[in-house]
Amino acid sequence: MRPISFSKLPKGEQKELLEDLNYLNGTEIKSFCKRHSIPYRIAIETRDGDRRTTKDVDRKGVMLKRLRHFLQTGVVLEQTCFPAAIVCFDPLPDNITQDDRLFYGQYDKTNSKLIALLKSLTGGRFANGAVARILAREFWMRGEAPRLKEYASAWIQACTEHNRPNPEWAFLSDRANKVAGPDWKQLRVRKASKVMKLLNQINTG
Repeated sequence: MRPISFSKLPKGEQKELLEDLNYLNGTEIKSFCKRHSIPYRIAIETRDGDRRTTKDVDRKGVMLKRLRHFLQTGVVLEQTCFPAAIVCFDPLPDNITQDDRLFYGQYDKTNSKLIALLKSLTGGRFANGAVARILAREFWMRGEAPRLKEYASAWIQACTEHNRPNPEWAFLSDRANKVAGPDWKQLRVRKASKVMKLLNQINTG
């Protein structure tokens, strides 16, 4: 199989490839990342200044951002690393309040008291969905562990502003655009197979 350069592809093919990356699933994305040493697991700073890679994986949108950047520049973006100040693996307090902070390591969707408090702070609207998880990581990436009342307020605003699915949520995005037919799974497989075949030929050197 003859290697090809992304930069040498016609502009239309470059655009199609970058867009169709959205049809890859996590396993497919990670397989490419592994081959090119592109980080996709989250790291944390420890109290003694070291760095430790966790079992948690970046959101699909973050992984695809790195993949696209690598294809277009040949440069590998740095690993996501949360600072020690916003990391805590201690159990949540029993008497959790709106003034407690939401640390990385403590967001527990199975904690009934945490979810009940967030529901009460959002008028019963809070749901542990993609918006909630993305929002939490956005805070942590800025080096912030928000108070729960701040997080709840930001969640309400995020839900108000998030009126369309993210492009990387391929099925939901296609459904919103009314192009997700009954054969969508087969469509995804066809597009993903084409993308992976092309990625396997890419030479970024």
